[in-house]
Amino acid sequence: MIGFTPTDEQEQLRNTARGFADRHIRPLVERIKQEGAPDDPWPHVKPIFEEGAALGFTKMFVPEEMGGLGGSCLDAVLVLEELGAADVGIAGDYFALTACMPLMAARAGGASGEAFVKRFAETPAMVLAGAQSEPDVAGSELMMAGPDAAFGPKLSARETDAGWVLSGRKSAFITNAGAADAYFILARTDPEQPVFSGLSIFHVPAGTPGLEVGRKTKLIGWPLTNHAELVLDDVKLPADALIGQRGGAAMTFAQVPEMPICLAACFVGLARAAFDHARAYAADRKSTGRPIMQHQAVALKLAEMGINIETARLHVWQAAAACAGDPMRAGMLLAPMAKATAVDMAIRNAELAVQVLGGYGITSEYDAGRYLNDAWIGWSCDFTRDVLYLGIAQALTADG
Repeated sequence: MIGFTPTDEQEQLRNTARGFADRHIRPLVERIKQEGAPDDPWPHVKPIFEEGAALGFTKMFVPEEMGGLGGSCLDAVLVLEELGAADVGIAGDYFALTACMPLMAARAGGASGEAFVKRFAETPAMVLAGAQSEPDVAGSELMMAGPDAAFGPKLSARETDAGWVLSGRKSAFITNAGAADAYFILARTDPEQPVFSGLSIFHVPAGTPGLEVGRKTKLIGWPLTNHAELVLDDVKLPADALIGQRGGAAMTFAQVPEMPICLAACFVGLARAAFDHARAYAADRKSTGRPIMQHQAVALKLAEMGINIETARLHVWQAAAACAGDPMRAGMLLAPMAKATAVDMAIRNAELAVQVLGGYGITSEYDAGRYLNDAWIGWSCDFTRDVLYLGIAQALTADG
């Protein structure tokens, strides 16, 4: 039986993350709430990211002997819940994604992946991005394309005597586009092969000739994050830009369940933030001479919100624990379950927060509406809930 009581070291790590969020992330969020969303968020976030990187939050999975924390997925989700409670966008895009990408490179195998992890470990604060989606390719084609080579990403990687040439576009939803120091780009190395065996991963440093950041996307929430299109116009790369095996992208990503689990932890933080906001308001706001939290209609909503937090957190912790003991089950079943559940609970808690606040819930003066916008983004990022559910169903019925 697995116990979910954090060790003393994990409590210290969680407290460090909470203090960092209080000192750095929350003040920035409050300032931007007053000033409005910036056109270019990265200059505002960069000093915070560098502070977090100095604490090891981007190197949680880097081995200690290389200068990282050498942590487990359970360590990471404790940190990311705290950061997500302060701002789910900063936590998910800059910290969770950057922390997981070196893990992906390491598990891809080969000298190029190992070399990247070493370079990442030696760099004080490196922002990373993954570029998978494309403008005219449905997300379901990436996760569940099947055996037909006509479906899936089209951005091409052509092998030459000198290395590789990449050409094509990635959608305007690429996380950290314009802020990243390096991109991991999914490209079609074998157009006659289906997604499972025809896609490869390439490491492309920012500033590489032919790589351009295109149209930016403004989301309904997450005002401090960067999302934009990537345009690759005959980008020439050396042979060792290929991370792992040719055609091995699908297998590599399947071996990194930490990615959706870490993102899910950020949404547990958001669910908690919505609850804290609603509870504080309900303790202060009075009706018929007593705090509204003492009225059953409000108390029942707060009770549901508390249950939702524990439900999401337990899903995330179970999936995180399985990364060490049963990584296949973690990747195929528990990770998508954790991500879908955490997002659902964040959305529901934000909805309930709006209801608890009544008329104030739909004003910009309070945070309930902001939490709801932030939560709904989770429904679509890193695969929609429907696509996740289809994958879960496929895993549950594989023997049927």
